[in-house]
Amino acid sequence: MAKFSLRSLFGGSSKAQADIHYIEIDETNSTNDYLKSLLATLDGVQQEPRLTVAYADYQTAGRGQGTNTWESERGKNLLFSILCHPVWLPIQSQFIISEAIALALRDALSAYTDGISIKWPNDIYWNDRKISGTIIENTLSGGHIKDCIIGTGVDVNQETFHSDAPNPVSLKQIIGKDTDRMTLLKDIIGRFDAYLTDIRNGNYERIVSLYMSYLYRSHGFFRYRDSGGEFEAAIVEVEDDGHLILRDRGDHIRSYAFKEVEFIIND
Repeated sequence: MAKFSLRSLFGGSSKAQADIHYIEIDETNSTNDYLKSLLATLDGVQQEPRLTVAYADYQTAGRGQGTNTWESERGKNLLFSILCHPVWLPIQSQFIISEAIALALRDALSAYTDGISIKWPNDIYWNDRKISGTIIENTLSGGHIKDCIIGTGVDVNQETFHSDAPNPVSLKQIIGKDTDRMTLLKDIIGRFDAYLTDIRNGNYERIVSLYMSYLYRSHGFFRYRDSGGEFEAAIVEVEDDGHLILRDRGDHIRSYAFKEVEFIIND
């Protein structure tokens, strides 16, 4: 894991509280773990930035959701994590952070190509192929979120994938040319910061409405699989706590937490 200096990260200026700080790392096990280690050193530091963004050329143990891993060729893709402190956000509303980062990613990638959507809860798809994934780890305190670390991978310039992931795609495979990773990263972070401001100002409805409008499979019946087997259903809504609500062909309403239902795409 790369070493860091609090002085070099945050400096001594009172302006640091309003800044977004970027930390470049050559190699680390994961940017989420990097920020966790950084967070442990910050007790008593008064001028911590509003957002701290760690990004790496390579991760030795990049994680997807659950036990999944994230394949990424060195120096080709975006591997980054964001540290923020939405202490004003009640625990029961924490899913809106997931919606905000998904919207920021969708918006930024849509500047390069059509066909970008949000697959519940926060994967980013180009048509039926996955271009980005995110994991979020919150520390809770007193009914609110104390610390939030958002870890994201975006396939940018990688041309070939070798893992058993079923449907990866990179921006280069879509548009046929390389994209400047830092330009894309700063665009994503700027958009996320703006959505975070909306949340802090109580503009939840706008974010929820946008999230639903860009949702993958938002219209029509598609195939899914749960513990009871395969079925066809249409998305009704995503609840405030993040549960996915489906209506099956028998007109029954089904509610799922993350990992309780599978989208059947390539079978």
